[in-house]
Amino acid sequence: MLLWLSEYMAQYHSAFNVFQYLTLRAILGVLTALAMSLCLGPLMINKLRHYQIGQAIRDDGPQTHLSKAGTPTMGGALILVALGLSTLLWADLANRYVWVVLAVTFTFGAVGWVDDYRKVVEKNPRGLPARWKYLWQSVAGLGAALYLYFSATSPAELALIVPFFKTVAIDLGPLFIVLTYFVIVGTSNAVNLTDGLDGLAIMPTVMVGGALGIFAYLSGHAGFAEYLHIPYIAGVGELIVFCAALAGAGLGFLWFNTYPAQVFMGDVGALALGAALGVVAVIVRQEIVLFIMGGVFVMETVSVILQVSSFKLTGRRIFRMAPLHHHFELKGWPEPRVIVRFWIITLMLVLFGLATLKLR
Repeated sequence: MLLWLSEYMAQYHSAFNVFQYLTLRAILGVLTALAMSLCLGPLMINKLRHYQIGQAIRDDGPQTHLSKAGTPTMGGALILVALGLSTLLWADLANRYVWVVLAVTFTFGAVGWVDDYRKVVEKNPRGLPARWKYLWQSVAGLGAALYLYFSATSPAELALIVPFFKTVAIDLGPLFIVLTYFVIVGTSNAVNLTDGLDGLAIMPTVMVGGALGIFAYLSGHAGFAEYLHIPYIAGVGELIVFCAALAGAGLGFLWFNTYPAQVFMGDVGALALGAALGVVAVIVRQEIVLFIMGGVFVMETVSVILQVSSFKLTGRRIFRMAPLHHHFELKGWPEPRVIVRFWIITLMLVLFGLATLKLR
């Protein structure tokens, strides 16, 4: 929006041309989203408290969590407001990729909002039934996959890029739709499973989102893409503004979500942010790198799958409790220790993911 205004004003003063630079708009995007989160956070938390939109705590979980009962939830709406407004202000709204990621993010956010609303407002412990939640996630994920497939203008947009190899790019053809669907829906649910401790999910999301923004910028620049042997995709660089806004909104939310949390993200935030990471990774053709950088999300998801499978097959549990972060809590790790160590693991994985740009 402001890009269009700057283009108009540049007719009268050349100084406004500075807003054409992606890096500047990315910086302004992160600062705008951060400022919005910090300013709107107290107001939203007070509103959630006023309407008694508080988190219910499982009796069979760690006993240290019982004191968190009643803490305001659905705070992910704060992230979405800051993320959406900042992106609309600083991104090029003529760019189709911007609208794809916004549509996916807010559609998944809507699914999470309905689930949270039924749980905390209507006091329905089931929330949105799993079959309906998965159905609407599937509709959104498949819709994005179909759009990206049929709107692709170059083979690079449909190729699976394998890190560490300069020339390995597998033409997926229609399998691109299947892969995209699973990446978006899978990442959305993986982030949701990780969101069980104060700040545990949001900081890895910020780090992975920021790294994907770097990939987007490099992939959208013909010179950098050629030098780094990654696919050049025209227009994809604009997603750095979205990723920067995501990082800013996430850091602003962390101000209130850090231990001990004043507000929880809820499904409205976790499902939306996971889907956002998934669709950006697909667009910049870095699904495998997302799997690496989001290793904490992968570990949490795998722990649940292994726990459920083992219990159904053998009647025994592998972990004391799943997802994995609860296992370490029940082993005696204080909650802040679990959180910070998972952050450190994510930081190392993100740096390794970025290193794949040169290790080819």
